[in-house]
Amino acid sequence: MMAVVLRGMLISFALVSSIGMQNLFVFNSAMSNRMRRALLICLFVWIADTTLTTVAFLGMGALISHYLWLKIIIMLLGGLIVIWMGIGILRSASQIELGKDDSQLPLKDAFASAWIVAFANPQAIIDTGVTMGALRGTLTNSEVLPFLGGIILATAIWFFSITIIVGILKNRLPKRILMWINIISGVIVLGYGIALLINAARLIL
Repeated sequence: MMAVVLRGMLISFALVSSIGMQNLFVFNSAMSNRMRRALLICLFVWIADTTLTTVAFLGMGALISHYLWLKIIIMLLGGLIVIWMGIGILRSASQIELGKDDSQLPLKDAFASAWIVAFANPQAIIDTGVTMGALRGTLTNSEVLPFLGGIILATAIWFFSITIIVGILKNRLPKRILMWINIISGVIVLGYGIALLINAARLIL
């Protein structure tokens, strides 16, 4: 059974390690918050990601893929939200104050943002749903929960490792470097939102 858990962890590391909305959000949170607060926000992201993984495991990705109109609506809304987040990152890039209380995102907004970065990406939901559906088909009933547990454990290790490592190293980096990291992150997020709107327009046309 441990082999099943390890297999789930290995696949999860491969999926979560790519540069994406969640990793950028965790990274930026670790840079601009005190360690304790950053870890709390990281927990929000992990809970949202765990929910997405579980829902995808149950077939949400297949549902969105099946109904074109639903996919278009989610892409349009998701694209607009992601663009808004990218603009917000760019605006705050030159105002980085490490760990300064009055510059931090309110926890309720951070909690909402954690869910947005998880569920505002319909393509990721579809890809995750298809991947998880295919993997689930190779498992026996007794292997499903250990496999899912391995996936969830791996994402926890990944997100909290990013938070801790960045939290430790950020005070050793010049503010200018942190500013440019935020600018690059903002451009990536903004570009991703625009790509979502373009893909939605192609589906409509």
